[in-house]
Amino acid sequence: MTGGHALPEPGQPLRVLHLEDNELDHELVTLHLDGELPWPVEIERVEDEEGFLGALETHCPHLILSDYALPGYDGLSAFHAAHARAPQLPFIIVTGAMGEEVAVDTLRQGVTDYILKQRLERLAPSVKRAISEADARDRRERAEQEVRQLNLSLQARLEEVERLRGIAEGQRQRLETQARQLEEALNLQKTFLAETSHELRTPLTALLGYLRRAEREVGGSQTLQDAQRVAENMTRLVNDLLQLSRGELVQGIETHFVNLGNIVRQVGRDYGVRAEAPDLEVVGDPGRLTQVFVNLVSNAIRVCGTSALVRLEARQEDGRVCAAVIDRGPGIPDHVKPRIFDKFYRGKEAGSAGLGLTIAQQVVHSHGGTIEVLDTPGGGATFKVCLPTPDEDEDDLALETDFYPVPTDNPAS
Repeated sequence: MTGGHALPEPGQPLRVLHLEDNELDHELVTLHLDGELPWPVEIERVEDEEGFLGALETHCPHLILSDYALPGYDGLSAFHAAHARAPQLPFIIVTGAMGEEVAVDTLRQGVTDYILKQRLERLAPSVKRAISEADARDRRERAEQEVRQLNLSLQARLEEVERLRGIAEGQRQRLETQARQLEEALNLQKTFLAETSHELRTPLTALLGYLRRAEREVGGSQTLQDAQRVAENMTRLVNDLLQLSRGELVQGIETHFVNLGNIVRQVGRDYGVRAEAPDLEVVGDPGRLTQVFVNLVSNAIRVCGTSALVRLEARQEDGRVCAAVIDRGPGIPDHVKPRIFDKFYRGKEAGSAGLGLTIAQQVVHSHGGTIEVLDTPGGGATFKVCLPTPDEDEDDLALETDFYPVPTDNPAS
């Protein structure tokens, strides 16, 4: 069988298999090839069919030279035997006599060339040409094979891309379905919050009125006070639900010039919390802003257990009007802070439904402000609300220090 390439490897000889029963003719062929080719030549001579077939397997020739007529065998039969094993192997007939019709027939059957022994000067050029053609054919077939492999690879990749596209399309459709379902669920939740709060408000208001009248008529008792406190908590929860359903849509905000200091001081009086707030003007909805500080202060009192550990401050700071609800309670762990404003989130100390802070954040954001939770120096939590001022001239703003005083021995101060 022939080797893997039509040309010899660098530094290797051109292996030639010569089917010739005449020693002298073999030497003449060797003489005409020696030094005439760009490669060193290694010629193996065989004389009959058995030797020829064996050498095809063991010698791995790059080229075959064959006499046309041998005792018991012939060049055309040798060609067919070689062609069956290595179809691209160059095969040149070197013969003493051959009619033109026979020569044409051998070429038609696939023999590469034929050389008459009387004109061996044509042998070396014919060998060069045959090897060059075989090499070109070999390169072309290798290139075609690479192209076929590339096409198969591209086809496989295209099929993979198409498969992934199908998966992506399926995922997109599932996500769209989930998004629609989520939107429907959110709409149902909003409707539920609004309708539930409206349905519960009337009986709770009546119940709270009955409890207060009973307390006035029969005198204060722990049972009535507990029942009244439960009713007040339920009323606050219903109001939170109603405000949440409205606040998510940021509707009903009626803004005008508001004295934030008055709001802070009033909330402090209502809840028995010390408030330090000068007159500070902002643009906003007084009812909604009052709701913000009511939620923050009531939440702080609930966590601390007493209004004595809570206080309010307000002042101008960095071109904004800021107010803070400062408590000396247990504080808020760092891992809880990112979720403190989430809807229905409840810390382990919380006694609410987890809506007050959510509503406060929505109202503040609807006013173009910010709300954040910070640690109070010495222990506790500070909720800081900052709103834009109506006057954009920062030269007229008095930049103050922060809200946090030096801790004293009295935690309620």
